[in-house]
Amino acid sequence: MTRTCTICAHAQRHAIEKLIVGGTPNRRIAAQFNVAETSLRRHAAMHLPVSLVQAQEATETAQALDVLQQLRFINGAALSVLRDARTAGEGELVLKAIDRVMKQVELQAKLLGDLDDRPQVNIVLSPEWAQLRGRIVRALAPYPEVAVALGEVLGDVG
Repeated sequence: MTRTCTICAHAQRHAIEKLIVGGTPNRRIAAQFNVAETSLRRHAAMHLPVSLVQAQEATETAQALDVLQQLRFINGAALSVLRDARTAGEGELVLKAIDRVMKQVELQAKLLGDLDDRPQVNIVLSPEWAQLRGRIVRALAPYPEVAVALGEVLGDVG
């Protein structure tokens, strides 16, 4: 005989589901509604209406689009200031507007995922890699077929 889901049977089920979908920690929901965290996890995995999850995702997407829309509006305003300053011959204001437009474009690129400013390390260019590669090649000198195969692989890497 299967047990009844305590969350499905709870008088405040809709409020609980709203908090689950909204990302509220299970511990906080459990304390607030006097239910077990395991019940919350099980309910979220097995009984949470798909439509409720999709509605939350749609809301989050709409909010993200709203941020981009606001950013585009700000970009337009900055470009307008730039045009007016150029027309008026105000060099200092032109430079400030250019700086602002560049920052806005950079932010927009980051938000859209077109710009990744995380540091990248290229080990192929490091002296340590060159030394290690040389040691490997020397160690494999007695085994020419392995050296050739490894050379091809290392050649692909750089």
